Amino acid sequence: MALLLGIDTGGTFTDAALLDNSSSDGKPTVVAKAKSLTTRHDLSIGIGGAAKAAIAASKCKAEDIKLVSVSTTLATNALVEGQGGRVALIAIGFDTKDLEKAGLAEALGQDPSIILPGGHTTHGAQAKPLDMAELENQIEELKDSVTGFAVAGYFAVRNPEHEIAVRDYLISKTGKAVTCSHELSARLNGPKRALTTVLNARLVPMITRLIEATHQTLAAHNIKAPVMVVRGDGALVSAEFATRRPIETILSGPAASLVGARFLTGTDKAFVNDIGGTTSDIAILEDGRPRLDPDGALVGGFRTMVEAVAMHTFGLGGDSEVGVEGSALNPEISLGPKRLVPVSLIAHQYRDPVHIALDAQLKSSLNGRYDGRFAMRSGSGLTEGLSTNEARLFERLNDIPQALEGFLQSTSEAASLNKLVRRGLALVAGLTPSDAMHALDHHDIWDRDAAIKALKLFARRRDGSGNALMDDPLQLAERIVSRVQRRSAEVVLQTAFEIEGQNGAELLKHELVQNVLDQRANVTTKSKMVSLEMSLDRPLIGLGASSYQYHPKAAELLHTEAIIPEHADVANAIGAVVGQVSVRFEVTVSQPTEGRFQVSGIENPFADEKSALDTATFFATEHVTKLAHEAGAENFEVTVLSDEKRAVLENRDMLVEATVSAIATGRPPIAE
Repeated sequence: MALLLGIDTGGTFTDAALLDNSSSDGKPTVVAKAKSLTTRHDLSIGIGGAAKAAIAASKCKAEDIKLVSVSTTLATNALVEGQGGRVALIAIGFDTKDLEKAGLAEALGQDPSIILPGGHTTHGAQAKPLDMAELENQIEELKDSVTGFAVAGYFAVRNPEHEIAVRDYLISKTGKAVTCSHELSARLNGPKRALTTVLNARLVPMITRLIEATHQTLAAHNIKAPVMVVRGDGALVSAEFATRRPIETILSGPAASLVGARFLTGTDKAFVNDIGGTTSDIAILEDGRPRLDPDGALVGGFRTMVEAVAMHTFGLGGDSEVGVEGSALNPEISLGPKRLVPVSLIAHQYRDPVHIALDAQLKSSLNGRYDGRFAMRSGSGLTEGLSTNEARLFERLNDIPQALEGFLQSTSEAASLNKLVRRGLALVAGLTPSDAMHALDHHDIWDRDAAIKALKLFARRRDGSGNALMDDPLQLAERIVSRVQRRSAEVVLQTAFEIEGQNGAELLKHELVQNVLDQRANVTTKSKMVSLEMSLDRPLIGLGASSYQYHPKAAELLHTEAIIPEHADVANAIGAVVGQVSVRFEVTVSQPTEGRFQVSGIENPFADEKSALDTATFFATEHVTKLAHEAGAENFEVTVLSDEKRAVLENRDMLVEATVSAIATGRPPIAE
């Protein structure tokens, strides 16, 4: 028997699925699945727990596992939540105004940046000599205050020599991870490429921990199998490849879910809504394949240069923060986008301190600002660059949850705690939809009593008239679930509007759109003389452990069919092992002056078009073959495509620019 083990590490759960790859029809079959809590402080615990449970459920031998493939939402969640390591950007040939473009300044935040003279022209010629004096002056301070470096040079995709020189210097002086922009994208647009590079450098420690944890799990079970990672476009690459390019794993989990949705349902045309702990990820299946985003992945408000599924990610999940919005006299339930640890979960893990605090708060006649909320450490790494106040607050946290009411002593400390959460150093627990599901007995894996207590504390908040929001905690739980159902429909509808080129967020707010949803939800509205209808052109595939509770109602609101497949709860883990390895390498041919053809990556020009295009094809094929081997592809095929821009000048057809793309596609390696 040849078993394939798929693992998905999400923000809350780590899923595992075992598939038998020896069936006669060549299609793997699911033989077992399991879930375990994601343990952010030590990912190997969660991965090991899920893998061990799946192996036990299958009653198979661990040594029969011949391939392990991992998908993850950790990178996506990190960007949505603003987490990751502290990095330094070394920008070559930029000016200060460039740092304000493409969201680069926002992505950097308080992280340092250095601008060095240098860079190249659009055709690869040196614009200015590289001068590293400023970097040399600051290197001693930087090496102990950051977790890695991002290096981006203007037109480095046409000539990367300055990036390579800076990279080699940084490695020799610091030994820390360095990401160069030309390794991630062949596209122009320096600021956007620099943004992608900064995010990649920030994610390196996180993905490295994930892969190390996976190897630890395999070693503990004596599993000797190749390890692959799902990229954001659904393709597989080797673990070593992913460690160097972690930015390509953003949307890895959602991409795996799309592959899994197609595998489980056989549906070629559908909306797919995968609701997890932190996010709802909406994407499109078209002709049986995930629709890719031509502009690059958009995650956490940042438009990157990563080729990935056209995924629309919303801060809506089982762990979304439950809050109150609207007017003081007409308050409404709000959800997210911040993620909290469910109170039911933290009480399941630390029963006594959580229940003691909840009981004390319920006995008090006064409503505390932070009632029902707790904080604790989530790890002790990546503490470089903390301010004095943040470091002091981090020291006061411990591994057992502490009630926020009484722990936080000022508004500034609340801001410092939020920063620790964004850095992945602290966790905050509070009321979430997962607690509502436990209170209503839709889930039964954590502490229902703690969930009800948290609901009681939230329900006694006062509106503008001084009245409690609600008397019955279970009624509040029903309203929270109803709100998730409504928001699940709204985010799908917003995605549909945006795909059609509309301003989805604004159109969703339109009174007519909301009226249609209100009518279907049986919300009391004024009598309408005109009745409107609105529907999707394809079914809604619901994925995630809570999909059965949220997505049928969401589909009803959208007037379409809901498809909740068997194994919807582990579709991402299944999708992780049924995909293919695919890599791409692009080479540009330009004609800066008539009769002089320049091939990117090659210094000397060519005198004729055919020689330049032939060389570009050879160069692209050679490099993509190397990438395919590094990515772990076996029995791969290479396809070469050419996209030419031409012009007619004085009745002569002339090449302006051509992009030669070599694509290698093959299966991942399976151990003998």
